Amino acid sequence: MDDRLYGSRDKRGQWSPHKRPAREPLFVWPAQPRKFLVWMFGFPGYLWPWNALLIGISVVAWVYLTPTTDMMREFSIGWVAAILLRNAALALLVYGGLHTLLYIQRRQDTNFKYNSKWPDTDNSVFLFRSQTAENVFWTMCSGVPVWTAYEVLAWWMYSNGYTMQLDLTQHSIYFVGLLFITPAWLKLQFYMVHRLIHIGPLYHIIHKVHHNNVNPGPWSGLSMHTFEHILYFSGVLFFFLVPSHPMNVMFCLMIQALIPALGHLGFDKVVSEGGSHLDSDGYYHYLHHRYFEVNYGDTLIPFDEWFGTAHDGSQEADEAMYKRTRGKNFNRGGSKV
Repeated sequence: MDDRLYGSRDKRGQWSPHKRPAREPLFVWPAQPRKFLVWMFGFPGYLWPWNALLIGISVVAWVYLTPTTDMMREFSIGWVAAILLRNAALALLVYGGLHTLLYIQRRQDTNFKYNSKWPDTDNSVFLFRSQTAENVFWTMCSGVPVWTAYEVLAWWMYSNGYTMQLDLTQHSIYFVGLLFITPAWLKLQFYMVHRLIHIGPLYHIIHKVHHNNVNPGPWSGLSMHTFEHILYFSGVLFFFLVPSHPMNVMFCLMIQALIPALGHLGFDKVVSEGGSHLDSDGYYHYLHHRYFEVNYGDTLIPFDEWFGTAHDGSQEADEAMYKRTRGKNFNRGGSKV
């Protein structure tokens, strides 16, 4: 599968797809019901493949890999450690698996890779002078524990009746509705947190760790300062406030914990030896890592279009970005030079 059929690479080694990122048929007027239904239930789309896969992972994790509610009424090292180990194994499987295929074995070389360069291996910006080593450190030593802490708190609260738990036999439609809105809620929460931590002091103290990854790979997705992890995973608190089922919490946390691997993959498509492929949909966020002051959100809820910070990779978007920032003379994080 030749990436030249789907995009072009400039003289600096930057590959961009011919198909530009565009908003989904949700916040559009006039409404497009047919396109909306195709996007909602088609492949690829809102549900398939990634959200459906994460729902499946959530079911398996809740039914087979989570201690019983009786055990979780009181905190104990045993059940907390079991959840921590399960989450660490999932992170290693997803992040480590994608990194192994694309960055160690280099199964498709730089085919569909946005930046033709590979992660830095001797750069003082990173811990241990290695981009991948730092990314693994922050993911496994901070991201997984914070993810686990929110999950442990949720199960303890459910087990003790401190949250309103749904009876699926009576509120199945409401339960499914919550599942469907969860990805959208997390896009909203992510945008608000992301704009907050781009403010000067917060950027330099917290968010800079993540933005050191100008050329991201899978492990970059959850490579964040611990305070950013706390803010990032706080989207699950929504389900502490509304009637919900533990599956809603599990799905929410699985999205936040695992989807960043795809969003920071560094490749537009993952191609099999037979030529079939899956889209990563990571180009929009890759442009944020490349240009910094664009694409704070996602194409699901088009905040960037509404606030004038959208960039689709085109020359026109480049010109609009330079015009918007010309004369401001800002450092990263919003502080003036």
